[in-house]
Amino acid sequence: MKLSPVNWRQVERVFLDMDGTLLDLHFDNHFWMHHVPTRYAEQNGLDFETAKNEVLARYKKMEGQLEWYCLDHWSDSLDLDIALLKGEVDHLIKVHPHVLEFLELLKKVGKRRVLVTNAHQKALQLKMERTSLAGHLDAVVCAHDLHVAKEDPSFWRKLQRIEPFDPRHTLFVDDNLSVLKSAKSYGFNQLLAITKPDSREPSRQIGQFPSIKDFSELIPGLQRIAVIPR
Repeated sequence: MKLSPVNWRQVERVFLDMDGTLLDLHFDNHFWMHHVPTRYAEQNGLDFETAKNEVLARYKKMEGQLEWYCLDHWSDSLDLDIALLKGEVDHLIKVHPHVLEFLELLKKVGKRRVLVTNAHQKALQLKMERTSLAGHLDAVVCAHDLHVAKEDPSFWRKLQRIEPFDPRHTLFVDDNLSVLKSAKSYGFNQLLAITKPDSREPSRQIGQFPSIKDFSELIPGLQRIAVIPR
């Protein structure tokens, strides 16, 4: 029997990223790498490759900063209504397999379920409207409300003020390795990386952190503690 990568007896709450962790990252990858450059090309009379190169160069300058995740920033920078454009391809928003079962098992065994995302409020609202995630969570924390991205060490101190937690007894799951490194430096000792955030892309090899392909790997461990007296 494969051992669980999580010591559930030591976990009081679970912090979960959204895009690439609970939701298929294919939507975001398609949107930012194809849909936005396509609309930018149309608006500016450019061929797709030229437009894509210009847009990607702008992305690169902001990577890892809160503005990178801000729809309003990109609307201003690219002179496009980014929130409106997201609605054009929102049929691609999908919950990863086994996520809802996992979240319900967390509830059954008394673990607090907190979504902790860098996504902009407008993107968060759209995705909550298109999925059933909100009803399976105990709290939602948006980095834009804290004015700092999860990559920044100060994020975790700010999070403590609104969602008090002990990092030694909190599991954090994310697909972003920079964010996981930030969490590790804050004292988290139960961290998991997602190896297949985009269902259309191959699984990644991750050596820095324990990892899972999807939440089916965590369900047996939760099921065991659900039936064993705690």
